[in-house]
Amino acid sequence: MSTAFVFPGQGSQVVGMGKALADQFPAARAVFDEVDAALGEKLSAIMWDGPLETLTLTANTQPALMASSLAALRVLEAEAGLDLARDAAFVAGHSLGEYSALAAAGSISIADTARLLRLRGTAMQAATPVGIGAMAAILGLDFDQVAAVAAEAAQGEVCDIANDNAPGQVVVSGTAAAVERACEIAKREGASRAIPLTVSAPFHCRLIASAADAMREALAGVEVRAPRVPLVANVTAAPVSDPDDIRALLVRQVTSTVRWRESVSFMAEQGVTRLVEVGTGKVLAGLTKRIARQVVASSVGAPEDVAAFAAAPAQA
Repeated sequence: MSTAFVFPGQGSQVVGMGKALADQFPAARAVFDEVDAALGEKLSAIMWDGPLETLTLTANTQPALMASSLAALRVLEAEAGLDLARDAAFVAGHSLGEYSALAAAGSISIADTARLLRLRGTAMQAATPVGIGAMAAILGLDFDQVAAVAAEAAQGEVCDIANDNAPGQVVVSGTAAAVERACEIAKREGASRAIPLTVSAPFHCRLIASAADAMREALAGVEVRAPRVPLVANVTAAPVSDPDDIRALLVRQVTSTVRWRESVSFMAEQGVTRLVEVGTGKVLAGLTKRIARQVVASSVGAPEDVAAFAAAPAQA
């Protein structure tokens, strides 16, 4: 059974995330302590006690989701004998989850990853004034149809595809007026729903190019090693291992489409038959069932999930 380990992105956060693991396993607690030390504050207290409004601030959400994912991974290593280099064919992550995947695979230290994600969240939030941008999920149309909708809706403004999540689930991002037009056009073209998203910034579009510049500068000062397991990158939906290529793709990722549907399809075509989502929530496991039904998807984010994983260890 060939296995891929994947890591969730923004939207999966919830107050209390990771606390049960930290209470039960020293390996998890050590990760939260390391992230708190790297950031110089008790992010773990926000994660476990809230309030949700503070946790949902992008600058907090991004390192918090990474901390939760890496805590779960460390518990799998300590309690279930997981060895990514031996047991994984690929790693991948959705948007910020790509940083979690790289930390999991030993490409970037947990401390550096926490600081990078704090900066990334802050820079993405600051890239556009509140109210200028928007995002919307278009359901029931395929990628090419939504690309045509976005092109028609732009009218000289920005309307880009931010996420190609699964068949019939594509997210657009750009100026508020253009995204509103996209929703109306999509409905006209047969979309089952067009849902405006509650977000603090228009992620993965050209409007936040200044955040890409900030990440380019930050990544230049961080040690990036070849990952122990190939990373399937958001930007290319293809494996990457070279540190310079990883840096370049992380910069491009800020304004580029998250090609998740293609990434999962690629891994399935390469023989992956099991996908394990590590961290908070079950979003990616759910998407997998829509993208590649032959792939068995599960999630590990709580102590009982660790026990279930240990009972059926993954082998690449």
